[in-house]
Amino acid sequence: MQGGSSGIGYGLKYQARCISDVKADTDHTSFITGTLSLREENEVHLIRLSSGGTELVCEGLFSHPNEIWDLSSCPFDQRVFSTVFSSGESYGAAVWQIPELYGQLNSPQLERIASLRCTYFVLWWPSGRHDKLVSIDEETLFLWSLDSSRKAAQVQSKESAGMLHSLSGGAWDPHDVNAVAATCESSIQFWDLRTMKRTNSIEHAHVHNVDYDTKKNHILVTAEDEFGIHIWDLRMPKVPVQELPGHAHWTWAVKCNPEYEGLILSAGTDSAVNLWLASQSSSDDLTSESSLVDSPTRGRVDPLLNSFSDYEDSVYGLAWSSREPWIFASLSYDGRVRILLVHGSEKQFETDPSDFSQDWEHEFYVAE
Repeated sequence: MQGGSSGIGYGLKYQARCISDVKADTDHTSFITGTLSLREENEVHLIRLSSGGTELVCEGLFSHPNEIWDLSSCPFDQRVFSTVFSSGESYGAAVWQIPELYGQLNSPQLERIASLRCTYFVLWWPSGRHDKLVSIDEETLFLWSLDSSRKAAQVQSKESAGMLHSLSGGAWDPHDVNAVAATCESSIQFWDLRTMKRTNSIEHAHVHNVDYDTKKNHILVTAEDEFGIHIWDLRMPKVPVQELPGHAHWTWAVKCNPEYEGLILSAGTDSAVNLWLASQSSSDDLTSESSLVDSPTRGRVDPLLNSFSDYEDSVYGLAWSSREPWIFASLSYDGRVRILLVHGSEKQFETDPSDFSQDWEHEFYVAE
């Protein structure tokens, strides 16, 4: 069955933009999402895929006081997550904890662990049990130390990006816990958290979203207005190592698969989700940026594996499952969550990515 399949659906009550994999839940395939209503009381939904993989079950429904613009689950505690929210006039952020016995309560309430200064997004330490978070407002990068027992967060260090740079998003390097990439109006900036100084930048305008390849060091993927998707080798950042066409309108989000190198999801304001397989020709085999541009292997195989287009609104939220890396969740602005299963010959992918791409239509389907 091809990408027109609707997958497994779940409807939120209001509009929404953000969804996160609950990485710390190793027993279930779980996601957490929140709504974006200006006038109504917003909600946080904890949803899980049933044991049979046939339906999405709401495991918890919680009130949230403001519009949720960003949401991230804590990587080591499945009951803890962060939100960035707007009251209509200003932005803020907080770390929340779900009650331990929430399933036995009539109206479970979220517990606010800490408040953070933030305008756009919060990043959790990429892996392991660490109490560090990064938050970004328009001009400043903050490194926080979170103390859940005391219900407090302290600014460990901070640095201004300058009046000429309005920070809007970013990603924490899973291969180097001291490195963070931050997007702004005209560039991607790279920061060293030990010194809180910029170490490098890519002058590239209109980047909506960035994500690091979790399996391959030095690789960054960007979602952009006019240029679709760019894949960068940060050792040679003047030109991208690969360009993907992206979407018919703005490419809004990109997510690299947590287990398989080069497998990338993208979402856009054209009401579609695309699944890509980036080139497996490693930049380790190339000696210069000019050889990246001139490489005869580039573009031989169509990188677009599938396009899922039966959405009725722009798609802003994407999340791979860490527990089952062939499952992903998407969230369209109308509050529709879809869980899709990319199913097929994993051994074939690991052995020969080119054959994987060519045999996609015969080997793979999207589960309903």
